[in-house]
Amino acid sequence: MRLLAAALAAATPSLATAAVGAGGLDSGDTAFVLLSAGLVLLMTPGLAFFYGGLVRAKNVVHTMNMSLVCMAFVGVLWALVGYSLAFSPGGGLDWFVGGLAWAGLVGVGARPEPSLAATVPHGAFMLFQAMFAIITPALISGAIVERVRLKAFILFTLLWSLVVYAPVAHWVWAPGGWLRGLGALDFAGGTVVHINAAAAAVVGAALLGRRSGLKAPTVIPHNVPFAILGAGLLWFGWLGFNGGSALAANGLAASAFANTFFAPAAAAATWALIELMLHGKVSGVGLASGAVAGMVAITPAAGYVTPLSALLLGAAAAAASFTAVRYRPRLGLDDSLDVFAVHGVAATLGALLTGLLASKAVNPDAADGSLRLLGVQAIGVAATFLWSGALSFLIFKLVGLVTPLRADQQDEWTGLDLADAGERAYVTSETESSPHAAGA
Repeated sequence: MRLLAAALAAATPSLATAAVGAGGLDSGDTAFVLLSAGLVLLMTPGLAFFYGGLVRAKNVVHTMNMSLVCMAFVGVLWALVGYSLAFSPGGGLDWFVGGLAWAGLVGVGARPEPSLAATVPHGAFMLFQAMFAIITPALISGAIVERVRLKAFILFTLLWSLVVYAPVAHWVWAPGGWLRGLGALDFAGGTVVHINAAAAAVVGAALLGRRSGLKAPTVIPHNVPFAILGAGLLWFGWLGFNGGSALAANGLAASAFANTFFAPAAAAATWALIELMLHGKVSGVGLASGAVAGMVAITPAAGYVTPLSALLLGAAAAAASFTAVRYRPRLGLDDSLDVFAVHGVAATLGALLTGLLASKAVNPDAADGSLRLLGVQAIGVAATFLWSGALSFLIFKLVGLVTPLRADQQDEWTGLDLADAGERAYVTSETESSPHAAGA
């Protein structure tokens, strides 16, 4: 027995280090980050279902296509130059934006880049971040659906990803970024993704104006099960969105996973209770919207707060977003799917409360919550709103000089599925025989 115990003791160190390869690579961390990248990729089709279910039947394909084109075009752009601008060293401008050292993914391969992720291949980190770059402009589409031309949206997305998204990602997450240097906390993209997208969304909605023939501030969702399915896929993928941002299979990832469940749960419950008090009913769209608000709010905080703080964040975000959705029509702004009311409001709340609720007991590399940290968080929120809002305005105007931003009134009346996609989501005997049917 003593010989067996000695043999096991001798083998234990080699077993414990077997996962760590040359250059500090850890197979467990690598598998975790790659799996998380897949989960985040799933969020964009999930968003397509969520948005697609909320619009009218004549625009569902067009709405879902705006998420899919982000997967296609932003994916290519990320490999060519987007990743390099977001994360590579930028020389004299390193505080603001990256350089072109990694353009075409040159030098981005199997070895780790210690300044970004020490135990996973550089290529795995790049791929994980690609999924964030993809979903961010897809979020913007929800504010301008049912009237924006797909061609104009593609051109806007390409320019916006380079001019707006890449610099903000660099500010917050790259080693030389100025917000990172200030000590701003954004674990998984509350600022980089949600506030960034919300600012562009509200600008786009204001520039394009109200949808033609809109008799009420909102439309009745044509497919509530689509919206619920989309929210479920988002929640599932969001575990990778936040948990994977730990960049290692460790206790911090477990905390982020747990918080990414509890905050949306509290938010959905809070939204449901508000609906019960006001209307005596609980809607599927309300539950889904509440959950999304909770996901957004916990994103900047996921790796910095306790589960109890996550519950508080989720409940507060639901109340704030519900109020914003309720009062948005009074502003006369046709933010079609309430991108600002949910993503902008919940992300702002989450980012600011991170400054008060952050705990070194959860993440030793972060600071404890304080008024000073709250101020730093406020600077990050304000800078992102200003940068994204101003640049998005200019990009929309520039795109409008190249190609019409908005569909004409007849196409809006007929539906952008036919006008921009040449197909319908739902084919009946009547539409098959219609002279306007796809291919006719």
